[in-house]
Amino acid sequence: MTNTATRRDLLIRGLAGATALATSGTGASRAEAAADRAKPDSGTSWPICLNTSTIRAHKLPLMKIIDVAADAGYQGLEIWVDEIDRHLQAGGTLDDVDKALKDRKLLVTGAIAFFEWMVDDDARRAKGIEAAKQHMGRLAEIGATHIAAPPCGDVQNVDLLKAAERYRQLLNVGDGLGVTPAVEIWGPAKNLYRLGQAVMVAIEADHPKACILPDVYHLYKGGSGLNGVALLSPNLLAGFHLNDYPKDPPREAIRDKDRVYPGDGIAPLGKLIRDLRSIGYRGPLSVELFNPEYARQDPNVVARTALAKTRQVIAAGLSG
Repeated sequence: MTNTATRRDLLIRGLAGATALATSGTGASRAEAAADRAKPDSGTSWPICLNTSTIRAHKLPLMKIIDVAADAGYQGLEIWVDEIDRHLQAGGTLDDVDKALKDRKLLVTGAIAFFEWMVDDDARRAKGIEAAKQHMGRLAEIGATHIAAPPCGDVQNVDLLKAAERYRQLLNVGDGLGVTPAVEIWGPAKNLYRLGQAVMVAIEADHPKACILPDVYHLYKGGSGLNGVALLSPNLLAGFHLNDYPKDPPREAIRDKDRVYPGDGIAPLGKLIRDLRSIGYRGPLSVELFNPEYARQDPNVVARTALAKTRQVIAAGLSG
């Protein structure tokens, strides 16, 4: 790769950090090919992606999920790794998935999995790292750029400097596979529930690809809010989960199921959009919802509605 600031280079930087693709071999070439498929959404500065949780309750096979996202007009997907597992168990292959993604011009900007990379228990942590390695190996085969690394397991008393060391180990595993793990903030968790905690772990990991994965709902639930986003470097963001939350139930009682479409709640999304533009972030914005009401609707309608409302929020934010 050259140092020329082409449009593709800027997109890659937004997706993976300043040096996320500065690797050699098959992993890097796959990541570059995947990034070539990503385009900013029409009328916005960001690729808009569908986190498959938004239609997860419909229990669609992975190939159908790809079609739903592409038909709706998304630029990418955040896949749950068990959807890949089910595809393989049904006789499908990773080549099938990769071809479908290429044919539909979708980039896998991230993946959702649950593995205990952060816990103090050495045996459980080793098992978690091994699980992450397996997930990342499969994701590399379909051109994925990132995987979420949430604070799974018994992490309440984990020292954050120890967490940073363990995150660096996880990043080193990802280096060999071409997939970058991102510290995911979980609002209801006992640790890594605040923006500042995740930023500390990423910075203290002392690794060029260290990054975080914030979420509108989780920042609210954990008590951080969205104002801190304006203080971040865009290279620190692996992505950003978009959703909204209602006034009721209150923050202390709100749960994943209460998330609503962007713009249908009270989150200050307009300011968030302006802050992301201001700091120079141009990576993916991924719609992640778990609302059971949407599960009773046609998944194509849900996907299209989520995208339309996200575009409205972005347009209003940029014009504000």
